[in-house]
Amino acid sequence: MSFLYVANKTVRYACVNVSMGRKLNKAQKAKQLQEDEERRLQEEEEARLQAAREEQERLERERKEQELQRLELKDRERRADELDELRYLLEENYTAVTKWKADAVEKAKWERYMRCDGTPDPAVEQDINTYISLWRDDPDVNITVVLKQCNLALQLMEELEGLLRDVTDHQEGQKYQEALINLQELIHTKHLLTTEEILKRASANIDTETGNMQTVVRDDNVTLCIWANLKKNPRFKGLTFEGVGMGFELPKQLAVSSIAVRNFHTHYDHLSLLARMAHLRINTPSYRSLAGGEDADIVAPELEDTNEEGEMKDDNITQQQKAEEEGFDGTGRKSAASLHSGNSAPPAEGRGSQIQTHIEALGVSLPAAEGDLTSLSEQLSLTDRSERFKVVDLMQYTPLGGVFYYEVFHLPPQAHHINGWEVRQLLDTGLQFFHYPMEKSNLDDNEVLTCPPVGVSVTLPESVVFLEAPQVARWDAAVKQWRMDGITDVSYEEVEAKISFRMDSFQAFVLMQETYANLPFQSWELRPLGRDSALFTVNGALIDLSITIQGNQCMLRSEREVGLTHLLGKWMSGPTLQRAMLNAGINIFVNEHTDKYVSSCGKDPLTEHAAYEQMALFASACAFSWSKWNSKCGAEHLVMQVCENLGPIPVPKGSWSLYLLGAQRSQMLEITEKSEAFSPDHYPGSEFHSTFIHMLQDNMSTDGIARTRESNYLFVDTVQSLLCATRPLMYS
Repeated sequence: MSFLYVANKTVRYACVNVSMGRKLNKAQKAKQLQEDEERRLQEEEEARLQAAREEQERLERERKEQELQRLELKDRERRADELDELRYLLEENYTAVTKWKADAVEKAKWERYMRCDGTPDPAVEQDINTYISLWRDDPDVNITVVLKQCNLALQLMEELEGLLRDVTDHQEGQKYQEALINLQELIHTKHLLTTEEILKRASANIDTETGNMQTVVRDDNVTLCIWANLKKNPRFKGLTFEGVGMGFELPKQLAVSSIAVRNFHTHYDHLSLLARMAHLRINTPSYRSLAGGEDADIVAPELEDTNEEGEMKDDNITQQQKAEEEGFDGTGRKSAASLHSGNSAPPAEGRGSQIQTHIEALGVSLPAAEGDLTSLSEQLSLTDRSERFKVVDLMQYTPLGGVFYYEVFHLPPQAHHINGWEVRQLLDTGLQFFHYPMEKSNLDDNEVLTCPPVGVSVTLPESVVFLEAPQVARWDAAVKQWRMDGITDVSYEEVEAKISFRMDSFQAFVLMQETYANLPFQSWELRPLGRDSALFTVNGALIDLSITIQGNQCMLRSEREVGLTHLLGKWMSGPTLQRAMLNAGINIFVNEHTDKYVSSCGKDPLTEHAAYEQMALFASACAFSWSKWNSKCGAEHLVMQVCENLGPIPVPKGSWSLYLLGAQRSQMLEITEKSEAFSPDHYPGSEFHSTFIHMLQDNMSTDGIARTRESNYLFVDTVQSLLCATRPLMYS
């Protein structure tokens, strides 16, 4: 019975629970219905709002599309007129600049003619050949006279290099190149003859403290240091020439030998020029700047890709020439075969066979595909380069501060005084190089053949800026290239600006720096200082500088003065300043090889060039600056900041506007430099224009537009040339 009671109780409780559950479900159902209704109303409201938003967006898109169509139609209607006006302004400036340059050339010719000082005209082959012939036959070996003659020859060489840069006729270029090499050879010969004359009288100029002869002769272009070993003291270690910062160290074998050491610093570099002329350019066209014109190619005058071609040796170079220092014989004269075998560029139609000849000389077969130069370069890299040569790529590295010749000679016979007579043995061999490392035949039978390296130290030239620790390269006369191997124990003292190292033999050497160490730019700005005046500022990777432009003259400014005192604050033409900056180690200029060594934005060169042309036209009234969005807008477009600025004061912050430039259209952008992402949307209320200058005019004052139309053509050309040489929109 109890079991039934419990069971019935359980059943009763279950029925109650079911009944309560039904009541709760009804309440919940009512609540659920209410919530569903509220949700439905909310969803309907959201749907209505979404539809309204979508409709609003659709209407806005249609409005923008209509506005874009209206702007594009308006742009197309005036496109021809705007392009014609731009073309007229550019042609007007170009014609005026061309005429001015032609008049300047004629004026220079007339002034040269009126001087009547006997200086030859390097452009006239007969004049320069007569000058070379007469100077070669001149017996005067007085150091003072010869140095003056050499300075004149250097001026002629500089003019010839300018002619060679601008020449278009191949035969004319060959004549200029031959004259350059002949002058270089003759200068070298004259220096050797004067050195020999000094060494012949070494015993008459003995230093009382050391018992040897030492002398220093210097002028604006050379520093000549000569030491003659008269005492042959085995304890002699080395010498530092006071006041010039050059020194050397000798091993014992040389300390007891009848030798003379010459530390000869030429502030110019003819060896790198010889390297460029002696080797073929296989796959690189002659460089012309986007600016065009006569001064365009001063950035990179016929540079060779020595990484790919440095191993190519002239097959006419003999074993005797390989042993001779710098390709000259004992008298300093170069043979005719050497002169013509590797120093002049071959005619275009014969280059293919000559390239094959060079390659066959190295034992490397040509690739199957004709002109497959990349494959050929890889073969050379794998076989020859790593094992035989470590030549310097003269596009990647730039020699700075001239060449240091570190040479040792046999000491010429000294004079003997007998009964008032001076007796001297005369040799017809001239000054003879002393071969080191020494051969076994030059040593005693019981002497061990050990030839330690020789040491040398130099103070960095004061006219050069080394942004990083300099690299040292030695001259290999056999292949006419600079090499970085064979140099050990390099020590660079930055505070004292001194570098010392050791070499296995006596060779010419040079200090080098990476060509594009200051690229890419961190930022740049071009702003007007007044009519026909502007300031171009570059914040480089390692050094900041600015160039003031006034008419066709430029002046360099920089907070760093060391190495630049001869340039800062001095007015000079754009091309002259550019060459001076390159020679001083301050490179902000680019060429067609720069992309191989520096990352760029990869912009379309035609669009970029068009931008520089139009920026130059408005440089008297508008300031231009870099934008971080330039690297985000694609290769077909350019982005920069622009602001009208008629005064010399800097542009106030917040005054800049962003502009997007393309091949077909320019527009003002809605975004700013502080925006989170790039957007190509145009600024509300602005229009489209087919040219950049007409786009700028929409937001310029009447005075600003008037100033741009009054800009001098020389100022416009100078600004354009500077922009095309630096290409800030590509490398920032």
